[in-house]
Amino acid sequence: MMLHALPLLCFASLTLGICASSAQDPARPQVDREAMWFAPKAEDWAKPCLLTFQRTWDDAVAVARETGKPILICVNMDGEIASEHYAGLRYRDPASAKLYDPYVCVIASTYRHTPRDYDENGGRILCPRFGSVTCGEHIAIEPFLFEKFFEGERVAPRHVAVELDGKELHDVYYAWDVQSVLDTIVATAAKRPPAKPVIRGDRSLVERVASRDQADRVAVESAWQEGDAAARQSLIDAALAHPESAPVELLRLALHSFDAGLAAKAREGLAATQSADAVPLIAEALAGPVDGAQREKLVGALERLGAESPRARTLAVVHQGLAAAPSTIDVAAWTKPFDAAAAAVRASRFAQRLADQDTILKGGDATAHLELGEAFLDLALQSDDDAFARLAVEDARRTVARAAELGAHGYRVEAAQAVVARWLGDEVEARKRAEAALIAGAPDDPNRSEALVVLELFARSREKALGEALRAKQPWPPQWLAELNAAYTAMARHPDGRDDLIAGHYDVLQWLGARRPAARFLDDGLARFPASDLLHARLRQRALEQGGPAGIEATYRELLAKGEPSVALRSFAGYAALVAAEYHRRAGDGAAAQASYDTAIRWYEEAIVALPDERAAADHFIALAIAGKARLAFERRDDATAVAQLIASFARSPSSAATLDGLNVSPVDSAKMVLARLQTEGFVSLAKELDGALKKLDPKLLELPEYERRVPRADGR
Repeated sequence: MMLHALPLLCFASLTLGICASSAQDPARPQVDREAMWFAPKAEDWAKPCLLTFQRTWDDAVAVARETGKPILICVNMDGEIASEHYAGLRYRDPASAKLYDPYVCVIASTYRHTPRDYDENGGRILCPRFGSVTCGEHIAIEPFLFEKFFEGERVAPRHVAVELDGKELHDVYYAWDVQSVLDTIVATAAKRPPAKPVIRGDRSLVERVASRDQADRVAVESAWQEGDAAARQSLIDAALAHPESAPVELLRLALHSFDAGLAAKAREGLAATQSADAVPLIAEALAGPVDGAQREKLVGALERLGAESPRARTLAVVHQGLAAAPSTIDVAAWTKPFDAAAAAVRASRFAQRLADQDTILKGGDATAHLELGEAFLDLALQSDDDAFARLAVEDARRTVARAAELGAHGYRVEAAQAVVARWLGDEVEARKRAEAALIAGAPDDPNRSEALVVLELFARSREKALGEALRAKQPWPPQWLAELNAAYTAMARHPDGRDDLIAGHYDVLQWLGARRPAARFLDDGLARFPASDLLHARLRQRALEQGGPAGIEATYRELLAKGEPSVALRSFAGYAALVAAEYHRRAGDGAAAQASYDTAIRWYEEAIVALPDERAAADHFIALAIAGKARLAFERRDDATAVAQLIASFARSPSSAATLDGLNVSPVDSAKMVLARLQTEGFVSLAKELDGALKKLDPKLLELPEYERRVPRADGR
């Protein structure tokens, strides 16, 4: 069982190693962990998940109130051995799954198993691991459950049963075997009165539109997809009549239909909705072609929902801010072409000021002091000697301060003081001065290094203010986003611009829900920094969200076809194919995963041919790809191939043997699983061959991952 400690997108940290040290604890079963929590095979994962999970917590509460059942919170984690056993075997076994029937179930897992939650027509793409929910739903519910029920610990697997009033009936984790968990689930249900009978089949589909139960939602959405125009019209009319129950998926189907009238009705329903569950779909509607009146109504809905939903309030301000013109930054003035002649004149004048510094410092000329201070700053910014640079900054600080005393003011004074304050570690003063510089105007030459520093300080100041407002759930002016967008746009065009600034801007826009401008900014950034790890990571994610695993490979295949690809691009393409393979594995498509792993290996081999010095890095990822293929062979019970590929993986890059892949599984993890089955089923020769390969590795690589070791908690347990 796993204790995971990151707040949203991944689990890591401590674990109580299952059966890893049974000699130290006589109460623990004397059985190998791989044998107790035996791994699902490909045919197991191919079976449907038989537990029905409600889509949201509010849905679960509504169904629990209707049926009288308690709610059972299930928590799961990719790669963790017991979680894999539950998800791949117990949740798919009819006898085990039936034990969950007395409960209204929800599932929490922060891992994504499909890159998208919806197809091009608005249809749901269900999570292949948990079946009845999308990945977005089992991810979105986790932070709420953590805050409300998990008592500060993210542990998986975990089963928490609660009443509607929030009273916990049981909270089962750190159990040493499956049976004790299932026994607790059965015993808790047996102590409660039987559930109220609810006969859903007697209701018409139109009546079921208002229901929050998963079965009713599926029936209504299926009726939409299979129905004619009249049937769809009756369903959308029923949805509009129930804004309180927010049949979001039905509105999504209508929004994505080819019928303009139905799409308009969907926007009408979204504008009238009373549920925050509809906020993401409102954002999606606003990202498409919407006329001015409809846009105002949808933004108005966000403002109204914002009284209770911070996300809705944020999106409302975002759309207002994107439409606003920045009051502080004139992008055109901050992105003028470089003027070499003017730069040469300035350099000559600064050199003369440095030569005349004794005379200047004794005099009272404000302009001369300011230019001398700027010359000192140029020396600091261009120096590789930290000690010399600091002395130059101190000279600049004193000289610019004297220039201000003599009457110098405006952008140049504030900008110089901002750079000095940042260099000396006074971030608060630096941001204050940067904002004052921008208010004073634009620089004569925005291509100077100091201009980039001022823009970055200003952007960080706006980001900090935005973050504080969002954390405090307080309103913030749309103008902040307009100014932030302008500052990052100017930085992206600066001669000293950096890829981390572009990645930061992209992340902020994505975080705020401004996906269309974010995409444009990323494309421009990749054109300038084609070998940026940061930007390629974001390109992969975008390609996955838009086109799934096939989309990410198609994106890089298209890039490789444009002229002679660089070694860096071949390596990025190889990694992209590796990521695609892992998503295919999550979806249970072994054949597609195999093909993507082969593509990844081929692209990495091409990178090695083009630049042999890159072999070590390429070998690392090739070893992971080969181990991924071994896992696929293991799941389809081709043990001989699995052993051969694991040995090949260890040979390709021995130091990579304990590296976790995107599914939280290392080559060593897979080898231990294969070895356990070989030994159990009596394949002596293969077992000896694989065991020998494992023993040749550094023993440290065979240790349990840190998150699966016995580690004392803060309270000493």
